[in-house]
Amino acid sequence: MIKLTDLKSDQAVQGKVTSISVAGAFLEVGAEVQGFVHISRLSPRANRVEDALVVGQEVELWVANLDPAAKRLELTMVRPIRLKWGQIKPGLRTTGGVTRLEKFGAFVDIGAERDGLVHISEMSDGYVRDPAEVARVGDQVEVAVLEVDRAKRQIRLTMNIGPEEYVEEEEDEEELPTAMELALREAMEGSDAEAPSQNDLESRGRTREVQNDLLERTLSNRVQTSAKSDTNEG
Repeated sequence: MIKLTDLKSDQAVQGKVTSISVAGAFLEVGAEVQGFVHISRLSPRANRVEDALVVGQEVELWVANLDPAAKRLELTMVRPIRLKWGQIKPGLRTTGGVTRLEKFGAFVDIGAERDGLVHISEMSDGYVRDPAEVARVGDQVEVAVLEVDRAKRQIRLTMNIGPEEYVEEEEDEEELPTAMELALREAMEGSDAEAPSQNDLESRGRTREVQNDLLERTLSNRVQTSAKSDTNEG
């Protein structure tokens, strides 16, 4: 048996109608107390409870309010709003259930206050003559928001979407050493006889003088080698 403290607002539950009154109906949902759904929370809406529910009927409901201390559990047959108007923006991708088909398109429940409309031209990347060719009531479809009109409470959707793009972060390219840095590296990795050891250097300033000396000698050797090569070719 489910404890009321284990239930949460908007949680979905399965209920079986046990009794009906003018104000609403009591249902067994497997909790320590029966839940009550008020006539204003029936779906579809009805002027009389018996027009929407009968004793023994099993239905899907959601927790509206609960008070464990008072042992009270209020239920609703109206699906809670999953997406508020401020959350619905162009480009939003989600999944919804097809609730109605018309000649001009399909209505899809994406968990908002109102169903969104997928126009027949947005149901496929090809020509669609009849919405029933693409979807049926009850189908779960992936859609993206095209446009939102909060004043008119309208949501335009599209089913013509491709896979989400994945952009791989580019790795930082290794910076190539300059000609001067290459010459210095070559000088430092040159003959051990010509390169003084670190222990022989008295200070950082002395180290820099030796590096500059090695650099000048390396560049001088390159120039002499290049000159000899040009003379031999001539």
